[in-house]
Amino acid sequence: MIKLVVGCDTVDDLLEWRKGQPGPWILRTRQTPKRAEELIDGGSIYRVFKGQILCRQRILAVETVGEGQAARCEITLDPEIVYTAPAPRRPFQGWRYLKAEEAPADLTGGEDADMPHELALQLRQLGAW
Repeated sequence: MIKLVVGCDTVDDLLEWRKGQPGPWILRTRQTPKRAEELIDGGSIYRVFKGQILCRQRILAVETVGEGQAARCEITLDPEIVYTAPAPRRPFQGWRYLKAEEAPADLTGGEDADMPHELALQLRQLGAW
């Protein structure tokens, strides 16, 4: 699954915002995914910041809460953030399914472990990395 991040420009901004939130990390959406079982079985939500996928979080649970017009979806996420290789994405509304072959690779921390993530992103965007 892929979703735009609104109100945060960087992964660090998202983590800073999360510090003040109690309880499990829950993403709330209007629509419940029809392929929820697939998402729970090893799926992740890939987050888009300013036109670039930069990280992902594993999906732990997908639940519909409420009934009728008040029904909403709550997606429980693993609190661990996994940085990914930056991948460009055009704006869209809501969320979308992301094909496995289109998902960016995880950054393992090998070549840029000692470099701040934002600097590594800028170098990649310039083609210097």
